[in-house]
Amino acid sequence: MTKSTAPRRSRRSLLRAAVLPVAVAGSLVLVPLPGAFAATSADAVISEVYGGGGNSGATLKNDFIELANKGTAAFGLAGYSVQYLPGTPSAGSQWGVTPLTGSVAPGARYLIAESAGTGGTVVLPTPDATGTLALSGTSGTVALVNGTAPLTCKTAADCAAEPRIKDLVGFGTAVVREGSGPVAGASNTASVARKAGLPDTDDNAADLVAGPTSPVNGKGEVPEGDTPPEPTEPGTARIHDIQGTTRVSPLAGQTLQGVPGVVTAVRAYGSKGFWIQDPNPDADPATSEGLFVYTGSANPTVKVGDSVLVTGKVAEYYPAAGAGGQSLTQLTAPSIKVLSAGNPVPAPFVLNDKSIPVPYAPDAAGGSIEGLTLQPGSFALDRYESLEGMNVQVKDVRVIQATDEFHELWVAARRKDEKSKRGGVMYLGYDNPNSGRLMVQSAPLEADRPFPVANVGDELTGVTDGPLDYNRFGGYTLIANTIGARQDNGLEREVTKEAAAGELTVATYNVENLDPSDPDSKFAELAAGIVTNLRSPDILTLEEVQDANGAVNDGTVDAAATVQKFVAAIKAAGGPAYDWRSINPENNKDGGEPGGNIRQVFLFNPARVSFTDIPGGSATTAVGVTGAGKTTALTASPGRIEPAEDAWASSRKPLVGQFAFKGKKVFVIANHFNSKGGDQGLESRFQQPTRSSEVQRIKQATLEQAFLAKLLAADPKAAVVSLGDFNDYQFSPALTTLTKDGVLRDLVNELPERQRYSYVFQGNSQVLDHILVSPAVKHAKYDIVHINSEFAQQASDHDPQIVRIKP
Repeated sequence: MTKSTAPRRSRRSLLRAAVLPVAVAGSLVLVPLPGAFAATSADAVISEVYGGGGNSGATLKNDFIELANKGTAAFGLAGYSVQYLPGTPSAGSQWGVTPLTGSVAPGARYLIAESAGTGGTVVLPTPDATGTLALSGTSGTVALVNGTAPLTCKTAADCAAEPRIKDLVGFGTAVVREGSGPVAGASNTASVARKAGLPDTDDNAADLVAGPTSPVNGKGEVPEGDTPPEPTEPGTARIHDIQGTTRVSPLAGQTLQGVPGVVTAVRAYGSKGFWIQDPNPDADPATSEGLFVYTGSANPTVKVGDSVLVTGKVAEYYPAAGAGGQSLTQLTAPSIKVLSAGNPVPAPFVLNDKSIPVPYAPDAAGGSIEGLTLQPGSFALDRYESLEGMNVQVKDVRVIQATDEFHELWVAARRKDEKSKRGGVMYLGYDNPNSGRLMVQSAPLEADRPFPVANVGDELTGVTDGPLDYNRFGGYTLIANTIGARQDNGLEREVTKEAAAGELTVATYNVENLDPSDPDSKFAELAAGIVTNLRSPDILTLEEVQDANGAVNDGTVDAAATVQKFVAAIKAAGGPAYDWRSINPENNKDGGEPGGNIRQVFLFNPARVSFTDIPGGSATTAVGVTGAGKTTALTASPGRIEPAEDAWASSRKPLVGQFAFKGKKVFVIANHFNSKGGDQGLESRFQQPTRSSEVQRIKQATLEQAFLAKLLAADPKAAVVSLGDFNDYQFSPALTTLTKDGVLRDLVNELPERQRYSYVFQGNSQVLDHILVSPAVKHAKYDIVHINSEFAQQASDHDPQIVRIKP
């Protein structure tokens, strides 16, 4: 499965809030590096250290060490350890060791419980690892080590030269520390934690700060703790004071007494809690009047319409920290007093063309916008943030992304966003992300109020309203207390035109991690699309075909069982008896699910076209070009383009095949470039967002373009079709690189703008799949066949594409 920004599939179970340390709530501040300790970490770091557990005055019973992963892939901890050294080591001091297991998910935490004291009243959330290290409450050194043998270094210089140290934190008066000095302020009641954004400049004093303890485990759970006393009267702080005029609360880390509000919605699944809103707003449009109250594992006991007072700690939660996501301000560890029931909830703010600005976000040159004063009249992201937690409303809105299995869909709150031919909104450039896109989720999942199952182009008529939330999968999300009625606008699956005499049909289809264990219904649905909607193309390239046992990680790489089952399903659907060619990848070298070994496969109809088998192709052998003019040929067919190059690390290598149609050669390249995993989302707190995955695709495009240049230098009249899932847009640098010097032309650019999409992500209809042809292919009739991306029922998350050519 490919994606545009953050992971496309969501899980309700992953919605549990993880409260980041108060010290991580501010803006990232970089300081000059006075003396580097080691290479800075782009993934796993020590995020928090606390040694006062169980000591006098402590609340927590245990010491703990918390890790964080700011990378884009899971960080494996097998063979790693955390180690501890006293702040002022003696000749006899030794490093204590706690071995680690498992991994840290991207953007997540990993909690290691250490020694317990006799004091304290609060238990840590279930730790991910447990040790017996007795940390000092005021001074010491903790290291994340690649290995379990105790370190021997006892000075900052010696430890700086130790290659096994992944990260190191010295606190108090520790002799061993990174940079200018240890981080000060640790005590029996205070931990040391990294600042916002998890900076790692290898200067402990600059990167970390002392503050209240806030341990988080890998599931995002925080200590339940002792419930504070029930509030008896309103305190001085109001919700707009808590939310403030920027994205981060000016009161973060403070425990506030008796915050008043009316309950507007309740969530008893995932991230459990409820929303409150102040019915007496201030006059500043930048300050939200709504707030989420996080109740941990406990179901909320309040009801919509209750007037309440809430005592709790202000915290910033980053649902998508690894992807640069915004924070969500909330009250945690709450104590609640219900004053009255049945009160009217505040009237919702209406989101429409008038209230949502066209400009999407302020431009901070790639930096954080967290500290900027909100301008809700100027930028869409600022408008949404200024309404965080408040009741909002949309009315008579068009569905722009179909209902998924998690009771979510996307609507166009702005009618004027660029409309696709079939009702979606078009993503045609980085400068226009469509500011009115909004995810809608259901608040209570009730049998008597089912969530509408809608396709793109359908409408939710009437009012849809509820509090505005923020989550890792959709950004700003309307949690619907009331959902409009679905109006079916009759979207139908497309069928491509029949080929004319003398036309060769070549198609591509991402079959989304297909393996024999998938239900027969998936094979049948995919097969029906090929036979009925694509009209059984002569050549078909498949992406995401897994090996014979799918994601079982046992070294299996052969995919014959998968392909044969699929070929049989196509024949059963009335299609031809396809033959096929592919090359097995090296085990776990091509990305995708571990053990799945996804690859591209050629299917072809031997009654219409023949495959030219040329021996020599393998997972590691680079295909070349031989001959000239009419004798031009591949050195291996099938073959792979430069498979040993770093550009293809953990990514699929292009599969090249030589075919013959009516006596004419046709060269076909099946592609599946690296995914967009790790890119910052459109709604990122960093603007403009960084598209880090783009770098690798540009390298991949450079290698393929060079191969094409050789092929066309040998035969300028060569008929080449390069197609597949390129995981990038027609306007991207990768596609610009691939088409450099005119070796290919991207056929999507020859469609009307409103038809340029094969995939829908976060409400944007966009292009990830392409068919490109060489200059000699003058006759090219191209079609994106919309049978999946716009529908609630999908065989794949991609639409297939087809071209009719005359070589």
